[in-house]
Amino acid sequence: MNYYWIKIKNLITIAAMEAYSSRQEYIRDLVRRAELPEGFRAATTSTCFFPREIPVKNSYTMNLSIINVEQPTDSFAAVFTRNSFPGAPVIIGKKRLKENSIKGVFINNKISNVCAPQGVDDAELILNALAEQTGDTAEHFFCASTGVIGWKLPVDQIIEKLPALVAELAHSSLLPIAEAIMTTDAYPKIREERLGQGKIVGIAKGAGMIEPNMATMLVFLLTDIQMERQELQEALHWATSNSFNKISIDSDQSTSDMALILSSNLVPLTSSKEFKAALLQVCQKLAEDIVRNGEGVNHVIKVTSKNAPSQEIAAGIGKAICNSNLVKTAIFGNDPNVGRIISAVGDYLGNNSITLDRSKLTVSLGGTAIFEKGTLCLDAGKEKLLTAYLADRSFSNVKGYPPHDKLVDLVVDLKSGTESASVIGADLSYDYVKENASYRS
Repeated sequence: MNYYWIKIKNLITIAAMEAYSSRQEYIRDLVRRAELPEGFRAATTSTCFFPREIPVKNSYTMNLSIINVEQPTDSFAAVFTRNSFPGAPVIIGKKRLKENSIKGVFINNKISNVCAPQGVDDAELILNALAEQTGDTAEHFFCASTGVIGWKLPVDQIIEKLPALVAELAHSSLLPIAEAIMTTDAYPKIREERLGQGKIVGIAKGAGMIEPNMATMLVFLLTDIQMERQELQEALHWATSNSFNKISIDSDQSTSDMALILSSNLVPLTSSKEFKAALLQVCQKLAEDIVRNGEGVNHVIKVTSKNAPSQEIAAGIGKAICNSNLVKTAIFGNDPNVGRIISAVGDYLGNNSITLDRSKLTVSLGGTAIFEKGTLCLDAGKEKLLTAYLADRSFSNVKGYPPHDKLVDLVVDLKSGTESASVIGADLSYDYVKENASYRS
């Protein structure tokens, strides 16, 4: 018994890489990360509107943002949702990938401009009005929208604010944009990696309707490092496949998912390999931040499947565990009801006709073995150990900042191959249901 209490003490005193005691402390860290790479400007403003679709007494506030490259760039890349009912920004974005150069991206929150009447026309009208203010053409701009599906954009109110928005294009920080693109997010998300004289900085919006199949939610990545366009597209696709494509909050793929990267090409590239590694690091950190920032999330869950026959099986097992409502609710309650984990693994294997030697498979939670030699291996000491472990990794987003970056670590060792994958997921709380039951009100 003493062994378990010693282990509990060791587990709960391991320091997190990042921890914050207040929102102010967190924001100070973001300010440091948010400095724009050379050759970029950004601005944000807001407008008020009454939605046409529902009667409301008070107007809604919509944030409007722009990220601008000072000189047109031919180094840009993007990936988009595979949802068959994409938003107008996704439809337009795919067209923009065929352009020779790009100047930036216009972003609004509150309304996602998905399946709304004349949604594409409305977005193009706004981009044309923006281009008139900047002296460019509409084809020089991507657009991105996030918020309620089905509502029309308040086009007149947005266009009225564009002169003021463009006049503000002098900001050297991405923090105002990271805050402006939020909807149900609890706090802004910014990550950066420095590479020689250059840097990669990224911001993300995302809290619910998340199991991407390309990139995720809204992600904007900026760099001043020179990259050839095709190589940049390949690097983005690789990075998103190994970061945003490996997360799930609620297994719902959004209609508006977009990850966009722009380079000002002002700093020489020293190593393609190092650039890809830095880009992956930014994307993986943002992906984890998105899950931690999820609607009602109290635990971030990381499932690592190793020694699997294929990448597909490794990732499939991870998502099966992360998307199991029974697993998610048990972890929310700090209840090590680990039979649910084994059930989720078996569910995936059985329904995909995958036969593995059950006696070889092992599963551990927080470094503690819970399944080996074909059976669960539990006792009273482990129950206390695992309960304390889950409680230590719990947090609340109510205060508007991430108190720590601890994860609930699950490892599934299949001992049936050489492939591995890690999937990041979240628990399921009462607050998630409350948030999504009254999202539009």
